[in-house]
Amino acid sequence: MSFDALLKLAAQRLHAAGSSSPRIDAEVLLCHVLERDRTWLYTWGDKACPLPEQARFEALIAARAQGTPVAYLTGEREFWGLRLATSPDTLIPRPDTETLVERALGCVAQPTGRMLDLGTGTGAIALAFASEQPGWQVLGVDVREEAVELATGNAQALAITNAQFLQSDWFDALETFEETHKRFNIVVSNPPYIAADDPHLSAGDVRFEPRSALVADAEGMADLLHLVESAQHYLTASGWLLLEHGYSQADKVRKALKSAGYQSVESIRDLGGHERVTLGHR
Repeated sequence: MSFDALLKLAAQRLHAAGSSSPRIDAEVLLCHVLERDRTWLYTWGDKACPLPEQARFEALIAARAQGTPVAYLTGEREFWGLRLATSPDTLIPRPDTETLVERALGCVAQPTGRMLDLGTGTGAIALAFASEQPGWQVLGVDVREEAVELATGNAQALAITNAQFLQSDWFDALETFEETHKRFNIVVSNPPYIAADDPHLSAGDVRFEPRSALVADAEGMADLLHLVESAQHYLTASGWLLLEHGYSQADKVRKALKSAGYQSVESIRDLGGHERVTLGHR
């Protein structure tokens, strides 16, 4: 069977299974099997697919039709132009989170500094920032050892040497640092912010992602409020705190930041036009 015919059948199957991007999903999975890019696929689509590759592709399509995220099937996801290894132990990096990276880079006022990424997961935010600011020292922390190992591996694969990763429950591990190393010019986080009864938890890729990285108490606000209160003790003078949150939480996060004494508080909209990142400085 030709590559074009395989893709057509696979896209039809994924569409029937409810995929929001069936053709793209099928192309990404076939390119993964063939170890080719999509340009090659468009050029040689009329060629016959070898049977071993066809069997592997059909197995991936079957898994995707059951809902398994493409990023877990391929073991990677692109973020900020960086190819990152992924794992079911961490959240899948999403394009909307690039809004957080872009705004954090906008807070840079000097060629050197220190940035802290809390709940780093794959290391996506930390590595994207570090790749753009080689003069800065970037630290990513995560409570899960598996996430720290994954992020460290991603840094090594990308040859990004100014980002390190450490296991920590939010700021806890920083208490062993020397005082000068406890302060950061920029602190960022994409923490859990979904309420436990949110219906989105039973739909799409989210069903397969670690619940501990998604759900927070107090209708999704508990970790956001904890970070607002705690981060000011780890920021330099005029240091910035940037938080990703749910589309309906921006007003609550702004109020929390202002109540805690942060200045220049504002919210930034993501690619879909939703208020996704809120920030302020000491």
